[in-house]
Amino acid sequence: MPDTNWTTRPWHRDWLKARANALFDLFAHNAVNPNGGFHDLDAAGRPFGNIRHIHQTARMVHCFAIAAKLGRPGAETIVDHGMRYLWEGHRDRRHGGYCWSVGDDGFKDDSKQAYGHAFVMLAAADASMIGHPLAREMLSDVTDVLNIRFWDENYGAVSEEFARNWAKISAYRGQNSNMHLTEALMAAFEATGTVAYLDKANSIARLIIARHAASLDYAVAEHFDEQWKIDRSYKGSDMFRPAGTTPGHWLEWSRLMAQLWVLDERREAWMIDAAQQLFRSAINRGWDEARGGFYYTLDFSNEPAITHKIWWPVTEAIGAAAVLNALKPDPFYEHWYRKVWDFAALHFIDPANGGWYPELGDDLKPMDRFFTGKPDIYHALQACLIPLFPATGSLMRAIA
Repeated sequence: MPDTNWTTRPWHRDWLKARANALFDLFAHNAVNPNGGFHDLDAAGRPFGNIRHIHQTARMVHCFAIAAKLGRPGAETIVDHGMRYLWEGHRDRRHGGYCWSVGDDGFKDDSKQAYGHAFVMLAAADASMIGHPLAREMLSDVTDVLNIRFWDENYGAVSEEFARNWAKISAYRGQNSNMHLTEALMAAFEATGTVAYLDKANSIARLIIARHAASLDYAVAEHFDEQWKIDRSYKGSDMFRPAGTTPGHWLEWSRLMAQLWVLDERREAWMIDAAQQLFRSAINRGWDEARGGFYYTLDFSNEPAITHKIWWPVTEAIGAAAVLNALKPDPFYEHWYRKVWDFAALHFIDPANGGWYPELGDDLKPMDRFFTGKPDIYHALQACLIPLFPATGSLMRAIA
């Protein structure tokens, strides 16, 4: 049985802070694009390309709002840089909403994605908590867009995607965009105290987790039709919409369900129970016992489908284990917190160039199949910071 938790040990806490600061340094000094928004980074951490995707812009705002809350010099300037690009670059002044990607000469992909709008809400909510002058207007704007264009009251969740003029693109419904909207809605509730945000987060969780994941013994189905029936035959992009199920999302939902349980004054038992079930299901079915790491995807028989190891499921396991161990102490969570950090430290953290490798092959060597260069800061940073603060809500709330 573990003795004292790593998260209570000064040396481990200092190590986490050092890893977080290394990520802040890498992205603060290399990712800021002087023409607006942020660069992608190559394997050496150098900027490349000029296409700015909305989730990356918004995630940089989210992460550096956290940095500002912590007291990191220069962070508010980076938040301002990102917020102005969301408002002046990604926002569609003609039709409303926010477009998926932008280049130096205008929109590259002008579709309106629920996934992207979720991150705009997250950025605006976080920026409002450090007093950014655009934040309240942006939060109000993106809230209206989500309510009017995306929210489907019949199912209590959002539709997926529209053309620039709001013409329907497809009947596809996805859990990933709704999961990140749950995260953003909780942040908006923390920023404003408006219970309607929390009610929508609760509604999404009931659909995706209480209804569907529970029916699959706490595997999270990814893809649905327009009536929110599971589409087991769906085959989309291996990067963003892979077939089957993705254990990393079970882990992400585990942490979010624990957070929802904390924020909702009703403290409904199913929420924290689901958080624990999702974590154990991901460990039992998704962890590669032979080589370590989480399989990227499983089929509906819970057999490995894409066996490559991606960085973000590992980070989500760390965050979920830390939160669950704080709320429902159990040596099981401490054991897996240590085991997953062991794997990440030895295989994913790049000691030469900083940041994390995005992807490992079956031989656990870095490779580029789905991702190139250094992935954005969002997942890895949260893995480093969540264990340092009380499990009282989001990082912004816990730091405050």
